[in-house]
Amino acid sequence: MDETAHKSMMRERISGNIILVGMMGAGKTSVGRLLAKRIGKAFHDCDHEIERSTGVKVAVIFEIEGEAGFRAREAKTLAEIIRRKDIVLATGGGAVLSADNRKLLADNGVVVYLRATPADLWGRTRHDKNRPLLQTADPRARLEALFAERDPLYREVADIVVDTGSQSLGSLSHRLEQQLIEHQSGAGEHKSAPARTD
Repeated sequence: MDETAHKSMMRERISGNIILVGMMGAGKTSVGRLLAKRIGKAFHDCDHEIERSTGVKVAVIFEIEGEAGFRAREAKTLAEIIRRKDIVLATGGGAVLSADNRKLLADNGVVVYLRATPADLWGRTRHDKNRPLLQTADPRARLEALFAERDPLYREVADIVVDTGSQSLGSLSHRLEQQLIEHQSGAGEHKSAPARTD
């Protein structure tokens, strides 16, 4: 089957919006971009949209407006993007902190939690200076605290939980594609029992 036919078939089998949630470093942008390409959907990244509309990096917004100012921008941007149809959306790691955001995500697509252990997340983010929440005296402890706070919220909103581990992007997006097909063929499953792929 050629790529165009594959995308067409996947668009039919995986309908609607796919929303990726998870911690910084979980791979939402990388996996989302590849998944969107594979299944023929438009890809959007909430943080990138905020940067595009403001003309500055997320780290600068945090510096000038604080986390509360950034979260207000994030909520507004999410509400705008989510109205689009047939997209793959990578959300910011803290988008789930707001109950309004969680409802918005849950009501507007299939929510996938890309789960990684704090050790894996630390390995992927420790040299990244564009993570404002990790610019502290003990960034690893901060990351572990954020994980403890957010993991239950990601699980609450997720239809599917995928443990990312050390898989390649290709195998992860392929596995996610299969999970989405299975989820949609059994559509209507309750949010409290997300599909697991450990």
